Amino acid sequence: MARKQDSAQVTELLLQALETERGGIKVYTAAIKAAVNEDLKKEWQEYLDETRTHEQVLLRVFEQVGLDPEAASPGRSVVTHHGESLVAAIEMAIANAEPAAAELVAAECVVLAETKDHQNWELIGKVAENGGPDAKVLKAAFDAVEQDEDHHLYHTMGWARELWIQSLGMPAVLPPPEEQKKVETAIGAARAEKAREDYL
Repeated sequence: MARKQDSAQVTELLLQALETERGGIKVYTAAIKAAVNEDLKKEWQEYLDETRTHEQVLLRVFEQVGLDPEAASPGRSVVTHHGESLVAAIEMAIANAEPAAAELVAAECVVLAETKDHQNWELIGKVAENGGPDAKVLKAAFDAVEQDEDHHLYHTMGWARELWIQSLGMPAVLPPPEEQKKVETAIGAARAEKAREDYL
């Protein structure tokens, strides 16, 4: 049975989601500059393009539900700060670290950004499932984006792990098993990580 939603908090979620996508564009732009591995650079370029599309999907949602996409909120300000901090961390690593270390920092920053992004879209899906006046609009947006978000998070988590393993002087699987198996779920990511020895 659907429960009444807090419409102010749904608006807050949408504002944070839009700001997360905008921050993600900046994070990927910085991360691509730090990427050494050509496969990773290509993947992040695809994710940057998809993130730009996700921003457009959300702008259409704002238009359809009659919200101001530039409205301020305390949570949105925090999301902006997080995104700027991740970009600053990548730029700091590029300026001060060896290229492989900067690439690893960039991968970790992408994972942090995508963790928030993935959660936003999961919550948008939950709001849509719960019904309400904007359920159809939110469901269409969720369906358009959700699979991309799984790839962005789980595949980059795999890259970050394998880049760390490589930096420790141990055999790494690059591209990671998550990428090779085209993982789309947390369970799939766990299975891919467990099977990584098969790829060495």
